[in-house]
Amino acid sequence: MLSTLLAISWEPEIRGAVVVILMVIVLIGGSYLVVGTNLGARLGFLIVMSALFGWMTVMAAIWWTYGIGLKGPEPSWKPAEPVTIIRDSSLLTAAGILDSPVKAAATPSEAAKNTSAQFQEEGWRLLDEADPQRGQAIAASDAILQIEAEEFAAGEYLNVAVYDRGGERFPKINDSLDFVAFFHKARYALVEVVPIVPQRTEPGRAPARPVADETQPHRYIYMIRDLGAKRQPAILITFGSGLIFVILCWLLHRREIFLRENLASDKSPVKA
Repeated sequence: MLSTLLAISWEPEIRGAVVVILMVIVLIGGSYLVVGTNLGARLGFLIVMSALFGWMTVMAAIWWTYGIGLKGPEPSWKPAEPVTIIRDSSLLTAAGILDSPVKAAATPSEAAKNTSAQFQEEGWRLLDEADPQRGQAIAASDAILQIEAEEFAAGEYLNVAVYDRGGERFPKINDSLDFVAFFHKARYALVEVVPIVPQRTEPGRAPARPVADETQPHRYIYMIRDLGAKRQPAILITFGSGLIFVILCWLLHRREIFLRENLASDKSPVKA
């Protein structure tokens, strides 16, 4: 018995299931026991279920409004199509990222500068280093480079710049009246990285400051924003619980009409 109690207290899955089961038995079952003994089994069941689904409708509506409670997938950056990692700036036009070709340059460093200028000319926004959106894009690009593509290992490259484009919402009157802007355009991010010069590490000394290898071309990680479905579970619970609540209320109303008709009829034993 003691080992069973310890297992329940230390295992979150078991503890969560036990809490839910006890809640259903004590809260819902206890309420049904009290109401059912006063109003009858059928009427008590309808009243208790109506109260339960009415409460779930209000609770899910609050979850939906504030984005709390049961949540769906969070927004994140995903690899874009048709190509995610561009290893040469001359291929940006072929990948559909730039409309016009990048100016030719003698060195990879000059090519990177020309590419940066081309990005800003065609509407790509350079994110500031203090912008939290820059950190999110870099974290997603690190996962693509290190885990999915295995292009680099951690510490073998530097993040040079992050560019952002798209994501405009519509329709809206102005920036302050955008509560009806339910639609949006696709949003893209482009993370520019450069390999670093391999350096020797010595025991007992701090690692040397990474230096970009300007002899190698810069890489570009092309990503698209997935808005996720954070409020989708709350929306489904709201409409589902609301529909069941309306049906139960209609059943209670229908029962009340039948009861009044029976009491008002000549064959009613109460009237007789």
